[in-house]
Amino acid sequence: MVRYELEFHIRSSVSILFNCLSTPGGLSEWFADDVNCNRDVYTFIWNDSEQEAELISGSKNHYIKFRWLDFPENTFFEFRIEIDGVTNDVILRVTDFAEEDEVEDGKELWTSQIQTLMKHLGS
Repeated sequence: MVRYELEFHIRSSVSILFNCLSTPGGLSEWFADDVNCNRDVYTFIWNDSEQEAELISGSKNHYIKFRWLDFPENTFFEFRIEIDGVTNDVILRVTDFAEEDEVEDGKELWTSQIQTLMKHLGS
């Protein structure tokens, strides 16, 4: 598995963006058709398929890290919110893992998903 990272400039308040990245309701607005949460396990539902991810760690308004339960233990996907020190822009960093021959597909999928998020936020 190869680790990769993407960066997006988002026009949104940090707290609203974090809500979209960390709550079942927020995630179901842009990431999946529906999201359920039972303690630290989030179930993401798309059409007739679902995938479970464990909430590994997070810090309110800073980052949230998940691990797909059917992926290796040392992998995760993370949303990290940063503020550009010069422009005060809100930056969303997405970190994920994929097989080496699937990294470009993963990047395209995240870019598409984040564009949906940005439309939802009016960004």
